[in-house]
Amino acid sequence: LWRDRAKAPEAAAALKLTAAELLQLGVIDEVVGEPPGGAHTAPEEAAQNLRATLLRHLEELEALDPEELTLHRREKFMRMGIWEERGRVPKGAGARSKE
Repeated sequence: LWRDRAKAPEAAAALKLTAAELLQLGVIDEVVGEPPGGAHTAPEEAAQNLRATLLRHLEELEALDPEELTLHRREKFMRMGIWEERGRVPKGAGARSKE
């Protein structure tokens, strides 16, 4: 973006790429905690944390019937931002149509 690795933190802030921001925006469902000092200091513990979190979320999703799962997924993506379909913008989205 800025063609300078030193600007990576600035780029991440501008793009809202932190875990906390992605969680707040609804892009991710949970932030998986790391062991003290980071995952590289205790990779086995980090892997166990990740496994437990993934299995818990999969169990929740498996409990939904396919129609309900599809509805939840669609609602999640709809909350993520403004979208256009064939030049139309959803009512109240705040953007102009291309028509």
